Amino acid sequence: MTRHIDFDGIENFRDFGGYDTAHGRPLKRGLLYRSANHAYASDSDLEQMKALGIAAIVDLRRTDERTREPSRRWPGYAGAVIENDIASPHADWAVVMKDLPEVTAQWFYDDSLNYYRRAPFEPRHVDLFRRYFQALADGVSPVVVHCAAGKDRTGLICALTHHIAGVSHEDIVADYLLTNDESRLARKMDFLGPWIEKQVGLTPSREALRVAVSVNTDYLEMAFSVIAAAHGSTDGYLTDVLGVDGSLRERLQARLLA
Repeated sequence: MTRHIDFDGIENFRDFGGYDTAHGRPLKRGLLYRSANHAYASDSDLEQMKALGIAAIVDLRRTDERTREPSRRWPGYAGAVIENDIASPHADWAVVMKDLPEVTAQWFYDDSLNYYRRAPFEPRHVDLFRRYFQALADGVSPVVVHCAAGKDRTGLICALTHHIAGVSHEDIVADYLLTNDESRLARKMDFLGPWIEKQVGLTPSREALRVAVSVNTDYLEMAFSVIAAAHGSTDGYLTDVLGVDGSLRERLQARLLA
């Protein structure tokens, strides 16, 4: 099954529906999309998204990211845009790296692991995740969820969506790891290297860049681990923090399962 959809200027665009679930009904295809940011979308890309019938765009980026790389949308787009300006304690790479003598593969790994340790509980994420699930339950779809690279914040919210739908943990992890597509990693590294040099004057090694543009099972498992430690289970977190109680879960499954 091909999940990646090719675009000129949007990375990591793919359908994360279609998986089997514990309910005996698979997730629908063509309703749930994920990607990297849309700042570099070509006119052709915008037409392609329009053709997908996108009814909601969930931009998980912080205010500074959206200002630095504003999204492109097709003329006449009238769908929902879910974003916020709630401050984040997680500093932008362009800020953090200015104080570093170098950025190594280990630095990127540790930074990501620490990020996943905090991400499920950040107020800005909680707000965005709650609004996203409510929109899906209300039938606002197809939806595309994205952040900057479409791998971490996006990976977490997609994993939670899969959990709610009853997708197996094995398939949740497998879908998350599709970001590590070898045919695309080099292109992402070629973009990120000059970006970091422009922002902070550092030149990361190719090894470091590979870690920076990839995801690791350790990251997602860290998020699920801290969620369980704080709330007993992923379901406890969904109810206590995101407001996804039994009623909302049923509405989501009714909308998303075939």
